[in-house]
This record gives sequence, C-alpha cells and structure tokens, in this order.
Amino acid sequence: MKPIRLMSGIFTVGVWTLASRVLGFVRDILIVAFLGSGPVAEAFFIAFSLPNVFRRFFAEGAFNMAFVPLFSKKLEGGEDAKTFAQDAFSGLAAILIVLTVIALFAMPWLVLAMASGFAADQRFVLAVDFGRIAFPYILFISLAALLSGLLNATGRFAAAAAAPLLLNVLFIAAITLAARMGWPLGTSLAWAVPLAGIAQLALVWVAAARAGFRLTLSRPRLTPDLKRLAIIAAPAALAGGVVQINLLIGRQVASFFDGAIVWLNVADRLYQLPLGVVGIAIGVVLLPDLARRLRAEDTVGGRDAFNRAAEISLALTLPAAVALCVIPAPLIGVLFQRGAFDAADTAATAAALAIYGLGLPAFVLQKVLQPLFYARENTRAPFYYALCAMVVNAVLAVGLAAVLGYLAAAIGTTIAAWVMVFQLWRGSRAMGEAVKLDARLVFRTGRILVACTIMGLLLYIAALWLAPAFAIANWRYLALAVLVAIGIVSYFTAAHLLGGLPLGDIRQVLRRKR
Repeated sequence: MKPIRLMSGIFTVGVWTLASRVLGFVRDILIVAFLGSGPVAEAFFIAFSLPNVFRRFFAEGAFNMAFVPLFSKKLEGGEDAKTFAQDAFSGLAAILIVLTVIALFAMPWLVLAMASGFAADQRFVLAVDFGRIAFPYILFISLAALLSGLLNATGRFAAAAAAPLLLNVLFIAAITLAARMGWPLGTSLAWAVPLAGIAQLALVWVAAARAGFRLTLSRPRLTPDLKRLAIIAAPAALAGGVVQINLLIGRQVASFFDGAIVWLNVADRLYQLPLGVVGIAIGVVLLPDLARRLRAEDTVGGRDAFNRAAEISLALTLPAAVALCVIPAPLIGVLFQRGAFDAADTAATAAALAIYGLGLPAFVLQKVLQPLFYARENTRAPFYYALCAMVVNAVLAVGLAAVLGYLAAAIGTTIAAWVMVFQLWRGSRAMGEAVKLDARLVFRTGRILVACTIMGLLLYIAALWLAPAFAIANWRYLALAVLVAIGIVSYFTAAHLLGGLPLGDIRQVLRRKR
C-alpha cells in the first residue's frame, strides 16, 4: 500500500468513525439530559460496558490481532484464505455462545466485579437486569469485528467503519421512542444494545459476501491453521485481559463515588473522538499493510508506512490533546450541561477530561506501535508491557483514590498509557531499520509541537475573553463555535507556515476521494 493509499484508507475509516462519534455525542447528550448522573444512568453504563469488555478481549483484542496478519499473509501468498476465515468464524461463534450463556447466569457476580460500590444499592439490581438484556451483544459484535478485520485486510474499509453508526442510530431511536411512549428509558436502552449488534453484523456480513467471503455458521473444527491462530492469540488475549483489568480498576474506583461513573464516561466520550478518528483508523489500516509488506520482505515500504502513520497521528492528535487540556469546561458545559446534568456535573467531568487529554497522544501512539509487533505475530511482548502498565494503573488509581477521589482513576489510566508507549517504543528498537524514524517525521513533529503551543495560548486567552458569553444560554453555542474556529485556524495556519503539516498529502487524499 503506497503512502497515499495508506492515508486514503485512514481517511475513509476516520470519516466514518467521526460520523459515528458525532452520533455518539448526540446519544450521550440525550442520556445524561434525561438521566443525569443518577442511578439508572450509572447502572446502564456498567451494563453496557460488560459485553464491550469481553468484546475487546475476544474479538478486537486477541482474536483480530492474531487473525488479521494471518489472513493478510494468506491473501498475499494466494493461499486458501476463505477456508481459514470460515473456520475462524465458526470457532469464534462457538466460544461466544458458551460465554454468553455462562454470563447470563453469572451476571450478579460480573456486575460486582465491575462495580462493587453498587452492592446493597438500587444500582446493583438495575445493572444486573440491564446486563442480562445487553450481554448477547457480544456474540453479534464480535463476529462483526472478525468480518470487519477480513474486509480491512482486503482493502475494503467503508462497511466496517460505517457499522458503528448503527449502534448510535438505534440508541437515539430508543431514547426518542421511550420519551414519547413513556417506556422506562434504561430498559429501552438495554434492548437497543443486542438489536444494534444484529444490525452491525448484518451490514458487514453482506459486505463480506459481496467481496467473495460468504461465511456461515458451521460445526467448528480444530485445523492446523486454527491451532496456530490460537497459539498467537493466547498472549494477545492475556494482554487484552490486562487492558480490561485496567478499565475495571477505574470503574471500581468510580463506583464508590456517586455520579463518577457517568462523569468518567462522558469525559471518555470526548477524548475517544480524536482517538477513534485518528488512532483506531491508523491501527485498522496499518496492521494488514505491515503484514503484507513483511510477507513481501518490503522493509523500506514498511518503514515508510510506519513513519507516515506516526506523522499523521501526531499532526491530528496533539492539537486535540492541547484543546482538551486548555478548554475542558467550555466543551463539557456546552455539549452536555442541560436537563438533569448540572453545573456540578460539568465541573467534575471537565477535571477528568483534562487528565485524559494529557494521555491522548499516548493512546494514539499505542495504535501506531502495536501493529509493529502484531504484524510479526509477536503477541507476547505487548502482553508483558500491558501487565506492567496494569500494575502502574492499579497502584495509582487505588492508592490515590483516598486523596483525589474519582480523579485517581483518570490519572492512573493516563500515566499507564504513557508507560505502555515507552515500553512499546523500547521493544521496537530490536526491529532495526524497519522502525527507524525518518528525517521527515522528526522535522515535522517539532514544528507540530510549536504550532500546538501557539494554538493553546490563543485558546486560553480566547476562553477568558469569552467567559461571560458561556454563562448566557443563547450565546454559549456561538462562543464554543468561536473557540473551535480559533483553535482550527490558528493550528493549521501555524503548522503550515512552520512546515509541520503535510497539506500536500492531504490534498492528494481528497482528490482521490473525489
């Protein structure tokens, strides 16, 4: 994949992911407007997180990180990739069906494992009920994730990137119908979860069938290829488990502070926007590309792909991180403060968002560095790195909770993310020329940092100047729009004048899209 094709794929995934995240904002704005940071909202967020924890563990984490390189190499080598995909699809489905049945019976214990602060609380009963409705989502979304990996490996990014839109569309529909029909909002949202999973699976299944990979459920069989897949996936599964333990630690800490689960979830929604648009898009496109280049022994091309992915991720992520740190309160206040979500909720959420903003570049750089290992079928090293990061997160989140409250969870997550990046970078040095930083990346990164500093100073001054407007209901939207415009114009102008932003490459990508 040439650099412009690489950027074109990132652009495709990024645009669809941006659309999904915007709808996700609308979804969360409606949820907190109706439910605030009360018990129903907290119970639903925990219930919804349960299938997502296992989904990242089985599908997007372990299984896909092992499946995509193997599948890509079979495609590159002209081997029977379809049979391999069919066996993987059936094997994953069998595991997930068993897991779902067990989880439905064990739901009370799963809720306590996720949020023990709910014990002897009305939130516990609600979370168990919502969890049993929502958990089957893991079956559908994990199979959809496998098909998405298949499509990405063949260079077809649109359907897989568009699928998450359906989740948010159905959430918004559920909220609207519940409000009009008088249905319980928490229950309506819970039922929307598995329905969205079915819709997402249907979309990518049709796309895969049109691409020549019509996969069906069949009796699973343990072939040599699946044994190899399992051997590679096992360390990745452990690494995925460590990452989910990190999330669990944060939620456990938050569950002991009323409203904190909602505050952290809303802050997570904002920093996940640039992470999803840039970081996830780069990871999705880069992994199969690196795997194909390794098969073709194209070291120069692989190094160039890595450097260009790092370049565009820093160019788009660093200014977002600065903005989240400098103007968190205006962002949260304008986007979420309405209905049951009040000024106190805004202040608490903004504090967490600023901390997450400090970790945003680390979250994205992980998406750039991890494919270097997974493309080489090395899933052991990332596991050991994740284990170390987990220990750091646990010590900070639990140790600081008595002093800093729920913010300890955000601090632990952010520092652990940077620890993970440092380990990935140090471990990649053994790969030699394949991951050497080129002069263009080093040059542009320095200019990007200067441009971000200029933008941050201007945003800080503008926020102080516009502070009175944010206190007026009818003016706060315009005030935020002005802030956003100042940030965009100042950053892109400074970066372009300093030579830090690859505008020529971006124009080429846009021309390809037209």
